[in-house]
Amino acid sequence: MVLMETLSEENSQNLTTAANEAVHEQDNTVPAAINHGGTEPGPEAEPEIAQEEVKGILEVIASTGKFWHAWYKLKSMLSFQLKQVLLEYPESKMTSEQQNASLGETYPELVKRLDEALVSFVEGPPFTLQRLCEILLEARSVYPNISKLALALEKNLLVTTMLTISTDPYPQATMQKTDEPEKAREEPEAQPNSAQNGVEPVAGDRDEVMTDVEEADIDDEMTIDMEAFEEIVGSAETKAEPTANS
Repeated sequence: MVLMETLSEENSQNLTTAANEAVHEQDNTVPAAINHGGTEPGPEAEPEIAQEEVKGILEVIASTGKFWHAWYKLKSMLSFQLKQVLLEYPESKMTSEQQNASLGETYPELVKRLDEALVSFVEGPPFTLQRLCEILLEARSVYPNISKLALALEKNLLVTTMLTISTDPYPQATMQKTDEPEKAREEPEAQPNSAQNGVEPVAGDRDEVMTDVEEADIDDEMTIDMEAFEEIVGSAETKAEPTANS
């Protein structure tokens, strides 16, 4: 009986691991042309979007509260980021029994439930889109476990009001320009302390100045000595003249 229970537990762990790996492999890339509703994709297959590009798009939405991409594309990006974030939590590596005890459901069931809540928005994203992007971008630093993250996501997905696509210019170029002054402000900090009038003192310049001072002191001493010498010589000549006349 003990042997059979051990084999049963090992089989359960293997099945859970295989299911989690299947979810991870399936969601490792973002197929931009997946259609979850809304505008239909074109007849030609669209290229996959890199994960960094997805994060960049979500960061723009998190900072502006607006979106510029077709909803079916953006929905795929959000679904991808959602699954990637959930996969980072240790609960995703637990056995089915451990997941049920900790979450009240298995990890694949949790992922499916949250993803279906997202996909249920057909015509456009929920009006909580900005907050959803913020949660997905900073989940690991804010939510210590997957249960609290799931509650936060559910709260923002259980709404009915939707956003409409923005007609404003995409702010990517503006954001890049905004970063440039920050870099410009950082650069002077790395430079040595500048003197007034924008001239940077250099060690060699200071040495030259000190040398000039020293030479000036020597020249002054020599001038004083020469003046004293001339006075002595002049006095001697004056005394010698009466002697020569006599």
